[in-house]
Amino acid sequence: IEAESSSKNWIKIPLKFALWFITLSVIFIMTVKKKINRKSRLVLYLFSVITFGVILGSDPSPMGTVKDAIVLYGTKRVIFPPRMIAFTVFMILVIAANKFICSWGCQFGTLQDFVFRLNRNRRDTRALTSQYKIPFIVSNTVRVLFLLLFTAAAFIWSIDLFHNIDPFKIFKPSVLSSIGIAFIASILILSLFIYRPWCHFFCPFGLAGWVGEKISLFKIKVDYNTCIECNACSKACPSYVMDAILKRDKIIPDCYSCSTCINVCPTGSIS
Repeated sequence: IEAESSSKNWIKIPLKFALWFITLSVIFIMTVKKKINRKSRLVLYLFSVITFGVILGSDPSPMGTVKDAIVLYGTKRVIFPPRMIAFTVFMILVIAANKFICSWGCQFGTLQDFVFRLNRNRRDTRALTSQYKIPFIVSNTVRVLFLLLFTAAAFIWSIDLFHNIDPFKIFKPSVLSSIGIAFIASILILSLFIYRPWCHFFCPFGLAGWVGEKISLFKIKVDYNTCIECNACSKACPSYVMDAILKRDKIIPDCYSCSTCINVCPTGSIS
């Protein structure tokens, strides 16, 4: 616990959380008032990448609260209380407003989203070249299996499988290995064609957040009385989540509250 505590910047961490609360509150108001468009979306993603990643660094991050907790307990049988507090705060944000911390605050999540939008048309409704939606059963199965493998490696062999491929190290490049550089570059290139590949296939907090968002107080909703079933929202949605919402499926994929569906609805039926 002493070693963990000494490795933290206790001035930067509360500052980062304060800026997260302010930023997410402003974006939440913009989302509710339907003020998010392609231009503002790109600006906000870039702001989050620069503020929470480049300036304030890789730590803390939503992913780290899960990943580092598993590794620390698996290898040392130690629980670091501040990390559990941070995880609780992040999950409260997920439950309050549908994964908003992942959507607009996570430094690597917003970087992937920014890259993805570069391969979209001016209205942000379709790809300039090609983009692919991966079925949720595929991406989530991979994510669950990877978490199980990662946990087993930490508890059985005291190995951190994320150590060399941790994408958040892009904000601390001095510690990157050649394997890490190659992996992160692959993820970012893939982000041009697949929406948030790290979040959907690997991120342990992404999985925890997906569970938490099932009881979110605020989430994307459709007024089926005014919906004309034009499917403009599902076509523009970067994943299959709007398909599932429109069909009222029992299992809804991760929703990153990007507001693309709100922008394109011709009848204002989405809020």
